[in-house]
Parts: sequence; C-alpha cells; structure tokens
Amino acid sequence: MKILFRNKAGRLLSAVALFALSASGMASTLNQNVSWTVDRPATSTKYRVVAYGDSIFAGYNGSISNAARYSAPTVDAEYLSARWNADVESIRRAKSGAVARDVYENKIVADRSYMQAASTRVVSFEMCGNDGLQARTAFKEQTGTCNYSGLDAAVNSCRTYVAAAMDYINANAHANTKLKVISNLYYPGYNADNVQSSCRDSATGQTVNMRDRFLPAIAKMNYWMCEYARQKGFQCADSFAQYMGADYDSNGDGQIDSDALRYVSGESEASYINRTAVTLRATLRDANTKFVSSSSSFDYIQSDDTHPTYTGGTVSAGLWGGSTGTGAPRYSSFTNGRSPIWNQYGHERMGWALSVYQPASP
Repeated sequence: MKILFRNKAGRLLSAVALFALSASGMASTLNQNVSWTVDRPATSTKYRVVAYGDSIFAGYNGSISNAARYSAPTVDAEYLSARWNADVESIRRAKSGAVARDVYENKIVADRSYMQAASTRVVSFEMCGNDGLQARTAFKEQTGTCNYSGLDAAVNSCRTYVAAAMDYINANAHANTKLKVISNLYYPGYNADNVQSSCRDSATGQTVNMRDRFLPAIAKMNYWMCEYARQKGFQCADSFAQYMGADYDSNGDGQIDSDALRYVSGESEASYINRTAVTLRATLRDANTKFVSSSSSFDYIQSDDTHPTYTGGTVSAGLWGGSTGTGAPRYSSFTNGRSPIWNQYGHERMGWALSVYQPASP
C-alpha cells in the first residue's frame, strides 16, 4: 500500500526519492526485498515460498531501511516449516507504494526467476491497495461536483492486473509448486473515512459520506480477487474478513462475524457486495480494534492507520538493498494449526490466513 508521509522516516523518503528510487518517476515507491529462511533443527531439506506485493507483504513499518522480519509471508513459511518438518526459505519481492500494475510488471514479471526455482512450493501475492489509497486521496481532495471515475478506474485496474498476475504465475511458477494464493484487502482507515466529502453529488447536490463510497469499491476489488482465484486455480486468503469482523457472533445471526464476511465460492459480485457492504455492514469494525472475543481486542494497524502490526524484530530492507537471513522457528509446533499469537498482530493474522491452505506434504 502507499507509504504515508506522517513521520520522520516518511519525510526523509520523499527527499531522497528523487535520486535514489525509481527512475520512472514513481517517487513514493521503495523496493523492500527480503529472503529469510526458517531453519528447523535436525533437517537440511529446504523448500521455498515466494511472495510478491507492495508494502503489506514487505512488512513496511515507516522505515526506509528496514521492515518486519515476520511479515505475513514469513509467518506463513514458519507454519509450513512445522507442517513439513523442513527448512523453508521465504522470498519476499515487494515494492512499497506500488500500484497493481507496478507489482505485476516490476515484481511478478521482472522477478519471475524466484518462483521458477525447483524448490518452490508456494507462490502468493497481494496488490491493489495503493490503487485504492491513491483514488481515495484524490477523492478527498475534490471540491465542486464529485467525480467518481477515479474510484472506478482503481477497481478496473485491480481487476486487470490481478487476472494478469494469476495467468502469469500459472504459466511461470515451477511445476513443483503446490499452492498459489492471493490475499485480498482489508479497509485501513475505516473509522477515519466516516466523514462527509468536500465535493457534492451531481444528482443530490449534497456532500457524500466517504466511507459509503469507498466500501463498495473495496468490496468489488475483493470480490474479483477471490473470484479470479476460484477460476484460475488459486486460493483466496480473505484478509478483509479476518481484519474487519470480530471473532465472535456480535449480531446473533448464528455465525462468527469474521466467518460470515468471507467470500463464498461461486457467489455473484452483487451478492458479495450486498452481503459485506450492506447486510453485514453493522458487524464491520476498524481493524485498530480487532475483537477476538466480546471482551478482548488487539490492534492490527500501526500508527499510520494503514499497515499491519507485527512482532519479531526487523530485517534490513529498503533504500540500501534487501537482506538474506536465517533463524530458528519461534515455535516448535502449532496447536490446532495456530501459533500462540496468531490473532494478536495484523501480520500474524494474515500469515495464519495464508497458512490454512497449505498442502499436507511438499
């Protein structure tokens, strides 16, 4: 997702980007590539998982020089290491600030060699967050008559490059690959967006609630991520449901909120949008307060109100290059397929959501 320049690191990035970052003029993008191997005792067999994306998979934390060691893809690798009793190399090829097209062209396509290795068993990706954030920023700056075309363009770009990414991964990932998975979008700033626009709707002449406009757009992106996954042999880790719904039944409909919000395989776009953005809208909660029970919650979003929280330290990743490292797993086993902290941090929750689709053997 797009880097928000609200802290010292963000201001520094905008200053140095003119000469240190992308030559194409995308001054708010930052390559954050990491290789981290989960080194399990008493085994030398090693498999690879490859993850492509923007600042979410990068583990962005406001720094131009480091990122979370255990962002979601590496959390996923830790689960996989335990399941297979093997060493697992987590390759993260990520670009903070990149829109979907950039992730597709400059990570998935340009860095295809990483998923072409014979040791590859899992390929995952995420994109479109920056398309949405940039469209949101542009809409918030509008005055006069509201123009909704930017939101529509973001949705269309997301659809185009998600489909292209899946087709490309299907054609280029090594034949040994056992699992391909996409993670969809949570809604950062859900509470902050519950305000009126500065522009006015052409039909009513009134300002519009910005969350009312943004939520259906995110729902459309998320639907097509999961629907294309169904069509093209991918799994869909529903981060929207995992982040935005409580882990208990808050409305008495007999379903845990986070389960009720999940994409249903084969449902129509209209059905999904109505269910998540209308029928179950009252169950949506800002992920800064993720309720894991009726009386307990954790903060899934960092202070920038955009990126997931994490634990486990940082690794070098950013302006001065990526890093390669190795470390023992934090946990030797997982009770019921979940670490002790699976629901306490944003990256831990997303990593667990990726892990539920792991094959039983490599």
